[in-house]
Amino acid sequence: MKRTTYAGLVDESYIDKKVVLKGWVQKRRDLGGLIFIDLRDREGIVQLVFSDEYSADARTVADQLRNEYVIEIEGNVVARSAREVNDNMKTGKIEVDVINAKILSTSKTPPFDIQDNVKASDELKLKYRYLDLRRPEMLRNMLIRNRITQSVHSYFDQMGFVDVETPTLTKSTPEGARDYLVPSRVYPGSFYALPQSPQQFKQLLMGAGFDKYYQIARCYRDEDLRGDRQPEFTQIDMEMSFADPEEIQEYTEGLIAKVMKDTLGVEVKLPFERISWDESMARFGTDQPDTRFGMELTDVSEIVKDCDFKVFSETVKNGNQVKSITVPGGADKYSRKAIDSFTKYIERFGAKGLAWIKVTDDGFSGPISKFFTDEALQKAMLDQTDAKSGDLILFVADEARVVAASLSYLRVTIANELNLIDESKFAFLWVVDWPLFEYDVDLERYVSAHHPFTMPNEEDVHYLMNDDEDPHKAYAQSYDIILNGLELGGGSIRIHTRELQEKMFKALGFTKESAEEQFGYFLDALDYGFPPHGGLAIGLDRFARLLAKRDNIRDVIAFPKNSKAVEPLTSAPQPVSTKQLGDLGILVEHPEDINRRE
Repeated sequence: MKRTTYAGLVDESYIDKKVVLKGWVQKRRDLGGLIFIDLRDREGIVQLVFSDEYSADARTVADQLRNEYVIEIEGNVVARSAREVNDNMKTGKIEVDVINAKILSTSKTPPFDIQDNVKASDELKLKYRYLDLRRPEMLRNMLIRNRITQSVHSYFDQMGFVDVETPTLTKSTPEGARDYLVPSRVYPGSFYALPQSPQQFKQLLMGAGFDKYYQIARCYRDEDLRGDRQPEFTQIDMEMSFADPEEIQEYTEGLIAKVMKDTLGVEVKLPFERISWDESMARFGTDQPDTRFGMELTDVSEIVKDCDFKVFSETVKNGNQVKSITVPGGADKYSRKAIDSFTKYIERFGAKGLAWIKVTDDGFSGPISKFFTDEALQKAMLDQTDAKSGDLILFVADEARVVAASLSYLRVTIANELNLIDESKFAFLWVVDWPLFEYDVDLERYVSAHHPFTMPNEEDVHYLMNDDEDPHKAYAQSYDIILNGLELGGGSIRIHTRELQEKMFKALGFTKESAEEQFGYFLDALDYGFPPHGGLAIGLDRFARLLAKRDNIRDVIAFPKNSKAVEPLTSAPQPVSTKQLGDLGILVEHPEDINRRE
């Protein structure tokens, strides 16, 4: 029998019509003379009714049905009686009286129920991912992702972009995260690398004259995992020749507006707000600010520089800063014990303590309130922090990096605890004018804030070109798009001359020889009339997660890895045979052998 429609699409328009449906048994209810089956497919559930009155043969089949059996049926669509209407179901006003039924496949009892909000461990669900994906909420997630990619292709096609596929076996250029390496059988001892992004290839396409490129690109990074990271991920990649940052941002906003409309039916207001990186760090303590709520950071250094509380005054004297956030109504909501737990947590950012004041009708209370009894000082503090009676003011005094990280964490954590965030809102924001470099405290050296091909601002080019100036003072023509406090994507104008690109590599610590060894082919390309160009990449997995309102990108990836970079379904990665290793000229030493030898 040929299916006439999906089970979840049968509505009142099908009443008095015959339909053929195919899908899975979600639930079976035997009432003796009648058997009710909920039939599920990707579009939803419809109720089937089996009775000897309609078909004794079909009724016999229904006796055999169990959850997750795959069946096909033919039946007549009828209206439910008024008292049997289920307003919680899309198909809740109809049911199907079955006249023919066939079992296509039987099923063992699943290891967990195929339903939303199932009580099963993530590891179990990942092991049986093909069952997990049957659950309606998971199916919805994947359909949202599908609508995003359809909208992306449509938008870029309308805007005259060319979809170009770039290599997934390429050269290792480990300037960022660790590469995944693929050994070559033909050239023993040599390796391909899986691309961390198509960055150099899309720039080479600009040199080739493609002008407007895009790709939904697979990327790979061998790094520690967390909620928004996977070893393999997907990005919406674009690059344009002869475009300035504003033009690239306008194209990106147009793309996002179309995706939001096509995927969720949501209209977004354009253009998006733009703030500089410096402003973002000053106001929010992060370059990924969530602007759906207030509680912005306030600099009180000038107010407290001469106060009697030496922690504050000495911090300012030493050239550091004192900043605060004001928690609305927090005086009664946070006890000393709760604040102490915050103090303990922010130690990981390097903070040596967390000072606090509760504002009352009679003034200030709390451990440091005795240092702020002067009425003029109290007024200045209240004016600066915009605090009022019943509020809690939290202070961190330290170097800028520590203050920003600590208060940014507290701002978001407290906003979530007090339900200050409007979860229905989509708050897009551009963070622009980034520093060209950032200092990596673990590596103890400067690294690219975005990547080594980022163009500095025109007025800052001299920092790189003049050997007697500090290149790390330069700011970049770079920009990140933020959604609800998470980096959705980022991009920049690229360096398009060999001389400046070599200076950039030098500032990152490359010798002329090492730069030539790793990037010689790219530097050579810049000698052949390279156009000014720039672009941007949006994380597709993260975009889908945010639109689906999920907490983890695993929920919008069909077959993801777990937090240990293992795929529980196939148990990858796995050892391979000695013959396969021999074909590649590889000898594997186990850790215990290495430790024994050492």
